[in-house]
Amino acid sequence: MCDVRGRDISMIFQNPRAALNPIRRIGQHIEDVLRQHVQAGSFNIGGNAIVALRQVRIANPEERYDAYPFQLSGGMCQRVVIALALPCRPKLLNADEPTTGLEATTQNAVVEMIVELTRKRGMSTILITHDLSLAAAYCDRIVVMEKGRVVETAASADIFKHSVHAYTRKLMRATPRPGIGLRDLLPEDFAAKPIKHGELGAPLLTVAGLVKEYTRKPSSFFARFRKSAHDLPSVPIRAVDGLNFEIRRGESLGLVGESGCGKATTSMMLMRLLDQTAGTIIFDGQDIGAIPTSAFAQLALRPRIQMVFQDPADSLNPHYTAARAIADPLMRFCGAMTASALRARCEELAAMVGLPMDLLDRFPHQLSGGQKARVGIARAIALKPDLVVLDELTAALDVSVQALVLKLLADLKASLGMSYLFVSHDLHVVRLICDQVIVMRSGRIVEQGLATDVLDHPQADYTRELIAALPRAPLWD
Repeated sequence: MCDVRGRDISMIFQNPRAALNPIRRIGQHIEDVLRQHVQAGSFNIGGNAIVALRQVRIANPEERYDAYPFQLSGGMCQRVVIALALPCRPKLLNADEPTTGLEATTQNAVVEMIVELTRKRGMSTILITHDLSLAAAYCDRIVVMEKGRVVETAASADIFKHSVHAYTRKLMRATPRPGIGLRDLLPEDFAAKPIKHGELGAPLLTVAGLVKEYTRKPSSFFARFRKSAHDLPSVPIRAVDGLNFEIRRGESLGLVGESGCGKATTSMMLMRLLDQTAGTIIFDGQDIGAIPTSAFAQLALRPRIQMVFQDPADSLNPHYTAARAIADPLMRFCGAMTASALRARCEELAAMVGLPMDLLDRFPHQLSGGQKARVGIARAIALKPDLVVLDELTAALDVSVQALVLKLLADLKASLGMSYLFVSHDLHVVRLICDQVIVMRSGRIVEQGLATDVLDHPQADYTRELIAALPRAPLWD
């Protein structure tokens, strides 16, 4: 099967970080595929790997060639996994959520490339996705599955106009689209319940001149042609370049942009998991940017800024039950709590996020994606934080679960008075949940303002490109 896998049948895996070897460089991953199937000789294998990276629109592929997976954003890792699947010209491509971490312009470019290759090479493609609009825009046929069974199959245009099964209609209803509010996405039995909106207060977080630079040697791809890699000069890389913004109490700020634009780096600096190179981060009147990350973890300010990570599966300890995961911040910061008090607080938090009590004693592998997301949210709000950073929280969720999680976030923000930094590439979701939005590109802010103003009347060319690239399902026309 080794000769078949990768050459005749290839796969784009859903979780790029799990699919990539953490101790091998990006270039080596692609070289392994080319070498296994004799697609390149030793004299040109590095160049072919660079071409593969450039095809999936990885910026500065010569630099990324020498990076490790942990040095790339989730979206960049997603592109690498796509690059791994295509160089050997497979006959069948199994694409499992290939665009989960990609913004609209890159998503379109990648899927159009896959469709073009499918037609040119006579290749067949199976696109596994929770994005109905993407499936409608690029697929010939759609198969809808529920609980392991096919409930409906039809041509992509017909299934939206003449859907038969109730589950298909439920997915269509929950698909974010222009002109539709969060309340309209919810199941029928939720539709009568109002979405609560809290009032905005004074500035909670103020960021001024935020910069993050990395210094590293140029890629060893170029070093092959020099006598010594030690002769190569250091190259400064500015991942974040002079950001200025604020988040008010009770406000939700959306941070959007292409993968690798600096969204994750910015959120890590605000969380004090990463030291900035320059700039100030004022949180509730205190310059937390002046506090080293190693010291911040021990301060009383730590519980007031929490995070829900991009991949709920990877952020949960596989040896901890859901209850133990939720209890972890309570055990670290709330002093000695009796077992009964700790359990009671975990159950209270589970009820707040809509997690059934019988799931508290289950391990992460026994929970669905939506349930793991709820555990991550419960853990983040356990200490009643003022600011929660939400990193691509809904990227891997199907649209019906996504709608419920967004409703949950809106209710929690209103009831607890929290502020959100919502990091996402999905402009439809940002429109639903955010008051303000910032659009980033190459580490800089290209546009910011009220979400309705920026998304309905964009001023920057890049913002207009992102909005124009959003896939449209037939039910929107």
